[in-house]
Parts: sequence; C-alpha cells; structure tokens
Amino acid sequence: MAPATARRSAPFDARAVAGALEAWFPRAARPLPWRTDLATPSRPRDPWHCLVAEAMLQQTQVARVLGPFARFIAEFPTPAHLARAEERRVLALWAGLGYYRRARNLHAAARAIVQHHAGRLPDDPAALGALPGVGRYTAGAIASIAFNRPEPILDGNVRRVLLRLRGVAMNPANPATDRWAWARAADIARAADRPGVVNEALMELGATTCTPGPRPACDACPLAHLCAARAAGTQARIPRPKPAPTRSALWLACIIITDRRGRVLIRQRPPSGLWAGLWQPPTLELDAPPRDPHTAAAEFARPWCAGPLRHAGTFSALLTHRRLTVAVFAASAAACTRRAAAQHWAAPAELLAPAPEASHAMSNLHKRAVRLALTLPDRL
Repeated sequence: MAPATARRSAPFDARAVAGALEAWFPRAARPLPWRTDLATPSRPRDPWHCLVAEAMLQQTQVARVLGPFARFIAEFPTPAHLARAEERRVLALWAGLGYYRRARNLHAAARAIVQHHAGRLPDDPAALGALPGVGRYTAGAIASIAFNRPEPILDGNVRRVLLRLRGVAMNPANPATDRWAWARAADIARAADRPGVVNEALMELGATTCTPGPRPACDACPLAHLCAARAAGTQARIPRPKPAPTRSALWLACIIITDRRGRVLIRQRPPSGLWAGLWQPPTLELDAPPRDPHTAAAEFARPWCAGPLRHAGTFSALLTHRRLTVAVFAASAAACTRRAAAQHWAAPAELLAPAPEASHAMSNLHKRAVRLALTLPDRL
C-alpha cells in the first residue's frame, strides 16, 4: 500500500515525468568525460566507460573522479586491457579515490567479461548483475544508458527526487522506502522512450537541482509542475534526515623508518579489511589509545627499529564507519635493524607521487603520515 501522503497527491504520471526529463537533460547535463555525445543523447554510451564511471562514482564526488577516470581509460581502454593488468598497477591508478575494493571488483569484472562475454559487456541486466561488484543499481545504469533497456536505477540522488516528486516523507534508511522508490523508478523507465537518457537525467537532477538541504533549486527544475512536495511547500523536509552514522574509534601509530638512502620502509596490508592490499609504513592499530603511546609504538617497531622514536605529530581523520587518531613517529637510519634491511623500501618522491606515477598504492592517510614525519611539502 502506498503511503498516505502519496495517496493524497495527484496521480503519478510516469509518462509526463519521463518526457520532461528527456527534454531537459540534453541542455542541462554537465559535459562529463563518460558522456561522449551529449549533442545526440539518443546515441548509447560506451558500456565500458559506463561501468568504469559507475565504479568510480560510488561514494565519491564527481569532481574527484574526472582525473582518475581519464587516466584509467587511457591505460585500460577495454576490459581486455584491464584484465591483463597487474593488481598493483590497477590500485596505483585508483589512488585518491578510496574504497579500493571497488578497483579490485572492477579488475575481476574485466576478467569475467573477457572469459565469459568475449571481452564485451553483456546487454542483459541479469548477466551484468552477475559481474563482480555490479549490483542492481549499476546493472540498471549500464543496461539503460549503454543499451537503452527500460531498467530502473536508484541511488541517493534519485531516491530524493522521487520522494519529493510524490511528496512522501519516508525515512530513506528504511528498506520499505527503497522498495517504494524502486517501483516508482521502474514506472518511469518503462514509460520512457529513451530510458537511458531519463535515468541519467534523474541522477543529474538530484546532483545539480533537487539537492539535499532546505533550498533545492525548484525554479530550475523540469519537474516542478509535477512535484507534490513543491506544491505543499514540504521539499525542505523531504526526505527525512538520516541518523548520523555511528563511527567506532581506532588509534594508529605510524612508524616512519628511513634508511641511509632516505627510503621509507613500507609493508603491504592483508588482502581484506581496511585499506586491503595497500602499502603503508609499519602501523600499530588499537581500538583505544594506550596508556603510554610512545612506549607502545616503540615496542611495536622493535623488529625494524632498535633506536629511539621521535614523535612527529598527531592528527585525526574520519572514514565512513571509523573515527581515527593517528600518531606519527619517525626513526633515523642508524636505528634500522638487520630485519628491516630485508624489507621493502621506497623513495618518498616515488611513494607519494600522484597517480599514476606513484610506485605503490597507499592511502591518503598514510601518505599524510609520511609527509608529516619527513616534513615534506603537500605536493609530494
């Protein structure tokens, strides 16, 4: 049963919504690199570009994706190119985007495309959804945008547009809200002459016009005349605010050890978990700060560093579900042990260079720790 607020509003005209979006998108769309021909929006997008863009855009702002997308496509213009690549190179080109599991999933998806689909993305939504890292949203986006299939999409921006359009003050974190919104998105996709254009328009509208907060740009919205929330003056209250995420604390001690050549000792993280597979200086991780942080760091560093540590500074950082405190300690070359000499070392300039020149994929947090210990400028 539809929510009461939806029942009281005007009947939902999916055809009118689709038509308004199809007319609006060509003149309003941002010229993004994965949109190769905005002048002819009926022309399907490149499926591979769609997949790469959608993988990069998950939980990431568009502005942060522009450079990495161009570099990634230049080196991996087809799934076959990516399938042949070493993971270390893939992660290096992904640097700066975070959520490195997406890069691994894309790498695995490329191999599956080569192995099972002759190197070309399938146009069937079920086959797309079977690729590693491709969920319902991404499968619908590729099927509609690249192959003009009448498949729905739903992300945070689209959900907000639909809730306001219908004047429905539902909790966006509630599974029932998603079920309702997926059904409305399917109605629109099925009613569209060009479902890919309409789906891109829904995403664009939520990103640029029907934005979060109390002041969406309703005067510029192509759906303003169809919007129940605008008619009722409730758009600022829809959707209901999500509860603030609960973040668990994590205390880190990053040990920056340099040898006589000025290289930094680094180690690779395990293949799963936080920063999976990335490189970092030796790092102690605890759920709470120890009673004596300096002593705890020195004990942890003992296999690689026999001398004293210098506290270089402490900073804080936030991840989606973590609140981090990072204490940075530095040790001189004279303190290196024999065990350290047999470990992996990298020159700071190579380690901290921007993608794709960086020699090892490293989180921005650990790069910051290295810069702090070595007093290096931010450009390295």
